[in-house]
Amino acid sequence: MAEEEAPQTIGEAMGKPSDTTELEALFGVDVEITAVLGTATMPISQILKLGRGAVVELNHGVGDDIEIHANNRIIAMGEVVVIEDRLGVTMTDIIKLTGSATD
Repeated sequence: MAEEEAPQTIGEAMGKPSDTTELEALFGVDVEITAVLGTATMPISQILKLGRGAVVELNHGVGDDIEIHANNRIIAMGEVVVIEDRLGVTMTDIIKLTGSATD
């Protein structure tokens, strides 16, 4: 049995055809892309004590892959990179999307 090949683009992950003529009306729609560096859970009492200079330890380590979201839906995994004086994300794995957009 052949293993299913991982999608190479977000379009492939959505099951969209490579001919995108029918989607051209949507090409100008903005989508918010978010790179999630990590999360933390703490009690409100601890949050209320946070101030300038406080450090919140996240659940990801240096070099760990991070989640990339489009409109709050995970679409890929990636790693943080530095581009001149800005941060960026290199996509390392495209997530195969399942279910409806309202999940």
